[in-house]
Amino acid sequence: MRYTVRRHRKSFDIIGDAHCLTFSCFQRQPFFNGRYSPRWFLDAVEQARSKHPFELWAFVIMPEHVHMVILPHEGVKIRTILSRTKHPVTRRALHFVEKNCPSFAARMIDRQPNGKITHRFWLRGGGYDRNLRSVRDVHEKIRYIHENPVRRGLVKCPEDWQWSSASAWASDIDEPIRIDRESLPPLEIL
Repeated sequence: MRYTVRRHRKSFDIIGDAHCLTFSCFQRQPFFNGRYSPRWFLDAVEQARSKHPFELWAFVIMPEHVHMVILPHEGVKIRTILSRTKHPVTRRALHFVEKNCPSFAARMIDRQPNGKITHRFWLRGGGYDRNLRSVRDVHEKIRYIHENPVRRGLVKCPEDWQWSSASAWASDIDEPIRIDRESLPPLEIL
């Protein structure tokens, strides 16, 4: 008899810890290359944080994955934030595909070990969650995720990537989504 072990994302909901979250599209496909899906994700983030408050300090939407640096408010669990952020994107994507591009649905098929077939937007599991316990860690992760499109050769400078908070930080204009600048502790230079 063969047993399949399913990995689960571990979260440590420690009050006061910021988190760097990373989660990927199903089979690491570039589902965010389209013009709609990045906006669906940002809409879901806004809705999630209105109902389950968290500070959004940084994000980047890459073609096949997302990074966010957040600080959940007291009592708000990471699993709730992920659920309220990811599920609406899946629903919107499936609805869009069914209506506008049914052939694309084949790219979203997940045949599970028990034979059940489902459609996925996100890779199974919760993704990667790292607690950030120091101001230095937070600032390093923000810099890291903002540099992601540059490292991949997608743009020359972080502010040029449309689906990132890098330009919002550089310009003080909250586009494409509001960033919680005022709550980010400054990096003290020693």
